[in-house]
Amino acid sequence: MNTQAPTHRPSRITRAIALLEHLAPAWFAMVMGWCGLSLAWLRATDVLGDTALGLGLVGALFALFVFVLLCLSCVVRLTFHPNAVAADMRHPVRHAFMATLPLSIMLLAGIGVSLFWNTSRTLDTLLTFAWVLGSVLELAASVWVIARWLNTPDNGGLQWAAFTPVFFIPVIGNVLAPLSGVTIGLESWATAQFGIGLLLWPVLQTMLLIRMVQAGPLAARMSPSIFITMVAPSIIGLCFLQFDAPLSLAWGSWGIGLFFLALSLTQIHTILEQPFGLPHWAMSFPMAAFTTLSLRMSQEQGGAWLELPATLLLAVTSLLILGLTLGTWRGLRHGHLLAPDK
Repeated sequence: MNTQAPTHRPSRITRAIALLEHLAPAWFAMVMGWCGLSLAWLRATDVLGDTALGLGLVGALFALFVFVLLCLSCVVRLTFHPNAVAADMRHPVRHAFMATLPLSIMLLAGIGVSLFWNTSRTLDTLLTFAWVLGSVLELAASVWVIARWLNTPDNGGLQWAAFTPVFFIPVIGNVLAPLSGVTIGLESWATAQFGIGLLLWPVLQTMLLIRMVQAGPLAARMSPSIFITMVAPSIIGLCFLQFDAPLSLAWGSWGIGLFFLALSLTQIHTILEQPFGLPHWAMSFPMAAFTTLSLRMSQEQGGAWLELPATLLLAVTSLLILGLTLGTWRGLRHGHLLAPDK
């Protein structure tokens, strides 16, 4: 007769809750990537017609699905693992990813504005509320992130070795404001927020160059984050077009984005050597943002030559984000993504 006590295996729900301890805020980069891809396809409707519109809508729905799933998971994580959330907010790098949540809200609201604005007064009100919520939270996140740098290194202040392009994320949210803020009638506020991002971008770009001199190249694991340097000039170029600014400013922004794309591609060998992980998603939104600007510039005066390269760039960006999504699904199935940082 077997007298051993039966072993109780944890339920799937218990295991899932345990794994959520490692759900870092950087997971919202998936939402940003799919939102960016959706916006790129929506911009391509001028070239590809209703097919692009349909694919843009599919991308938006998938981004919304991932956003809702992540928000629910974050609520569970905050309930069962508050210490892990607090650790993320204290971390010298991960704290900057807190800005990805309001940025995701702004992007989703912006897609809604692009697709459905003026179709329903109720929907317009909901989209405006969502955009304002994201905008205010993004501004608060920017102040919180940068205020940390005023502290000493021992008290959460800036450490050159920990400075990466991830710190550009709060800037991105601010320069993004006019793309939808103007449409919904909040041009003054959106322009003011754009000004904040326009101030911070060259400052952070200079700081990144100083960091490279002071502390050497980025850690190999964070090498995909170099693509983030493309985002600010790409979004700023789109905003210049939104403001009907001189076309030369938009072309100048496109050129800066192209330079950072070329610079990022010099690190592709290092990136491909790294095992797949969440940092690879840092390539997604930057590629989508530059693709969107390229598609827009191809429709401007003197930009017809860019139509084919921009369309090819859209295909590459789509394959990249699909590949990242597949890699994420495999990583979740194999259990190595929701794991402690090494």
